Order: sequence, then C-alpha cells, then structure tokens
Amino acid sequence: MSLTSAIVWKPPQELIETSNIKRFMNNNRITTYEDLVKRSTEDIEWFWDAVVKDLGIEWFRPYEKVLDISEGIPWAKWFLNGKINLVHNCVDRHATSIGRNKLALIWEGQDGSVTKLTYWELDREVSRLANALKASGFGIGDVAGIFMPMTPEAVIASLALSKIGAIYTPIFSGFGAEAVASRLSGCDAKLLFTVDGMYRRGSKVEMKSVADEAVRKCPSVGRMVVSRRIGEKVPWMEGRDFWWQDFLSSAPEECVTQQLDSEDPFLIIYTSGTTGRPKGSVHVHGGFLVKIAQEVAYQVDLKDHDILFWLTDMGWIMAPWEIVGGLALGGTIFLYEGAIDYPRPDRIWDMVERHGITILGVSPTAIRALMRHGDDWVRKHDMSTLRILGSTGEPWNPDAWLWFFDKVGGQRCPIINFSGGTEVGACFLSPLPIMPLKPSTLGGPSLGMDVDVFNDEGKPVRNEVGELVAKKPWPSMTRGIWKDPQRYLETYWSRWKDVWVHGDWASIDEDGFWYLHGRSDDTIKLAGKRVGPAEIESALTSHPAVTEAAAIGVPDEVKGEVVVCFSVLNPSYRPSESLREALSELVASRLGKAFKPREVKFVAHLPKTRNAKIVRRLIRAKYLGQRDLGDLSNLENPEAIEEIALAK
Repeated sequence: MSLTSAIVWKPPQELIETSNIKRFMNNNRITTYEDLVKRSTEDIEWFWDAVVKDLGIEWFRPYEKVLDISEGIPWAKWFLNGKINLVHNCVDRHATSIGRNKLALIWEGQDGSVTKLTYWELDREVSRLANALKASGFGIGDVAGIFMPMTPEAVIASLALSKIGAIYTPIFSGFGAEAVASRLSGCDAKLLFTVDGMYRRGSKVEMKSVADEAVRKCPSVGRMVVSRRIGEKVPWMEGRDFWWQDFLSSAPEECVTQQLDSEDPFLIIYTSGTTGRPKGSVHVHGGFLVKIAQEVAYQVDLKDHDILFWLTDMGWIMAPWEIVGGLALGGTIFLYEGAIDYPRPDRIWDMVERHGITILGVSPTAIRALMRHGDDWVRKHDMSTLRILGSTGEPWNPDAWLWFFDKVGGQRCPIINFSGGTEVGACFLSPLPIMPLKPSTLGGPSLGMDVDVFNDEGKPVRNEVGELVAKKPWPSMTRGIWKDPQRYLETYWSRWKDVWVHGDWASIDEDGFWYLHGRSDDTIKLAGKRVGPAEIESALTSHPAVTEAAAIGVPDEVKGEVVVCFSVLNPSYRPSESLREALSELVASRLGKAFKPREVKFVAHLPKTRNAKIVRRLIRAKYLGQRDLGDLSNLENPEAIEEIALAK
C-alpha cells in the first residue's frame, strides 16, 4: 500500500470519549460514525433540531417547524417563525453569565501590538457601536460595508450591525477602489467602515484613500466610519467621515438586541470573482448560526477553553465562520493582521507558542509556502498546545499535508480538511476528530449534508472522479444571489432537478474516503480522458524541486487539449532543461503517458486570490494571449499574471 492510500492517523480513545460529537452521539443513542452520517443525512429535520438542543442555541421565540420547502428546495426556509439574533448567542448570553470575564478575542498586529477583549468588554463595545448606528438613523435591513483588515474593530462592526438587524458586506482588505465600489454599489450600502491604513510586511498601507475613491463611485454611501490603525494623516470629508472614537463618543454601553426572524439576512458576502462577475451570497441569522456552530463544535471540537485561529481576511467566508462559530460556543478567537512569514518565516509558529493557540486553520497554499523555509523554523517553537489542525480553500497534495501533520502537529493532531464555499455558507465535506485519516482526505460528508459524486449522466459513482453535488438543502445555504435570483438558479440548480451542482470534482475511494480534485471548470480532457489539474500538480510538487504548481489544458488540433504546467521552484533549485524533462517524465510516470505535459514552464509566483487559491482561469487566458482577463479585483499578486506570459 502506498503512503497516500494508507491511514496515517487514528484517534486516541481519550480524544474520542471527550469530543463534542461523542456527547451528541451518546445523547442520541448513536454508536458508530457510519450511523451518525447516515442518520444526519437521511433525516435532516431531526438532525438540525437535535443540534439546536445539543448546543443550547437560544431563541427569543421557538421555531414552529424545522424546514419549509413549499417554494422549492432552492428556496428552502429553516426554523420557521423562530425569533433569534446571532449576537445574543455569540455575545449577550456569555457577557451576562459567569464567563463574562473570559477572553472572547485576542488580536495581534503585524507590528506585534496585542489587544484582548473579554466577553463583557466585547459586549460593551458592540453595544456602544450599535447605539451609535441607531442614533445616526441606521437600522433593520440597512447595509454597511466593512473594508478593514482582521482587527477587533472589524469584529465589533460586524456584530453591532447584526445586533440591530442591519446587514454587512465584508470586503477584502487588499482590494482596489473599483472592486470595493462594485460591492458597495451591488448591495446599495449606506455606510462604510474602514481604517486609515494597515501594516503589510513592515510597510504602512494606506486604505482610506482607496475607500474615498470607492465611495465617490457609490453615491448610496453617505457616511464613513474610520478606525485609527497606522496613525497617518488621511484625506477627510467633513460631515461624511467620522473617526471611530468620535462616532462612539456619546453612545451608551447598553443596547437591547433586536429580535429577528430566523430568515432575516445579516450578511451579503461576495464570491472571489475568479469565475466571472462576483456573486453576492445572502446568509441569514438562524440557519447560518446553527450550521456554523455545529461545524465548530463537532468538526474542530471547540470547547470553552480553546483558542481558535483561522488565518483569513474579513472578505473570506472563514472570517464570519470563525467569529460566529467561535463566539457562539464561548471560545476565544484569535485574529492576525499581517503576512504569514513576516518578519521571519516562523511568525505563525511563534504566535501559536506565545498565545497558546489550540486550533489552527490554514490553507494548503500557505503550508506549501512555509515548507520552502525548512523544518527548523517550526522546531524552534513549542507546538504542544495545538490539538486540532484545520484547512480549507483548495485540494492538498500529500507531501504538504504530511508536512503539516508531522512537523506542525507532531503526528498527534488530526487535520480537519473541509470544503464548501461562500454560497454554501459552510462545508459539504469534512472529517470528524473521531475518525481515522488518510493524507489529503476530506473524510466524508459533513453532518446533515446529503452529498454525492455524480457522473455526466447524474448517477452516483465510486472510485472515479465526478461532480460534487448536494441532494438536500441545509441551513446555511445562500438565500439566493443578491438581486439576481435567476443567476442563482442557473448557476447551481439547472443541471439536475433539485440537485445543487457545486462545480468541484470529487472522488470516493474503496475505503469510503472522499477527496477533491479541483474545480470542474478547470478539467483537462486529453484524447478522451479527463483529469483534474490537482492530480497533475500533486505529481509535480512531489518532486523536491517544486513547491507550487499549476496545470492547465490548452487547445490541440490532434488531442483536443494538451497539458501545460507552471512550476514555482524551491530556492535551492534553478531552472534547467534537465529539470524540465524530469518533471514531465514524473507526471507521465504517475498519471500515464497521455498526460505528459507538452510544456513545463518556471515562474517565481503563481497568480492567487487573497485567500490563496491559484487562479487557473487567468493563467490559461494569459497563456493563450487573451486580452480580456475578466475580474482581477481579488488577486493578491496581479504582477504574477505577466510572469505567465514571459515564462520559459
């Protein structure tokens, strides 16, 4: 048996017995993981009602019915006629309990500054801002943008808006003015929260002028609240712009949380735009809270003594995931503002040691980047507080997964690798801490998620790659695309009746372990054979010279398509014809001669989104000489696109 098909981690009995999911199983007389998944997906109404009870989620008025599909599965409603507010569950109930002095939030800036807030302190700050918003005429259903890095103020703003029944749209802190404006205009935002600037790799990055330019293009925004971060003088418009502290200066520290319907929206979050025009996914108080709290409780096993750190930006769905899930369960969330390897490659490992972080979530790309610096940077630090590792965003390659498992987790922490999406509001696939793991696996269906792998005829398949689909609704699913219901139906529900097609390639092996193979719109077809780019990229990155890779299919008169690969090399290697040929042969030996790349090119960087996804669509378009590259607003490193054209 090869290393990648072997089980490399088995949960110790103590972890199983003390896990949150084992408590749930015991209380519901479920004895095996298989029975748990089966019951949760076959009887979804029972399961989600049981989750609410198990996690003690509090309602102002109990719901009358768990699920209503009278308008069709794409428009499912959850927890019918229940009155709730996620802020009551995330802040209020902890701030008025014996846990009021427990840390709710720890923040560290790029410059090393640290802020800590207890639940009582967080409640006071959220209430002050909520009162200030109401005093300014902002209320139920109004929309505000949050264009801020991962700071305490960003969390406070999101919670204050939700507390009063308003809606927020989080915007990536690295966006340019055009991208910010398009999102603000798309949801008719009336207010924008931003900062004077942020720190990035030791430099001050000015954000207020970007916000100014965006607001000029978005006349619906009448007010801007600016938090001081770098202390620089910034452009100012009297009557429109307010410093954070001035805006809050006379606001009372107590505010009654608005009682809302379970289906009332609190979040409009836009997709990355890597597959076309960004889509505004709509999420609601009841369903999002229940699903996310369930994931953080059962998948990463958060308990009230844990410190949860997911490396993210406010503009990625993992920020609301961390904020809502971590706080709903009474844990402590950790936020970080800056780059993962500044000022040294051990920045993350150093923070884990200093703050005692227990649950750490990263993207596979981040780990591949940190691997390049070697093992010694991890060895310098005590990682013993870690007990759960997490990942999402893209497929793993086995070498990077094993490095994270071995060097960071010491082979004692499970990697809870899950996959979902902005529109999903959560995940489709995820292991649980109580199950064994193979490298790179996503385990199986997330609890309560009736998912499958279909072939082109819409039939379930095993031991082959197919489309990842969902056959039943779930609480955190988007309530459509903002102002574009037809696009929502066409994007996800048009291929097979009442089946959500997610756009990911997945497979299930002979032992029942699930894997992802990249986006289905990235699929490469060679002489009648179909392969996901992740398989080719995994073969390339198994070579010690390659740290990252991207594979694309390009037109060929004979074969239909051929493979072209772009590789980022380990600093100790240099491009050469012999290395190029060795990499081509490696792919051929792993996948078959039909998949041997026509070209292997070397680049210093690959174009990525700010949540570390490689944008193969842009690589292919640039390689083929297309002039219109579509939406580039979400790129972390737009300069990398030009490298594709010049690569040799």
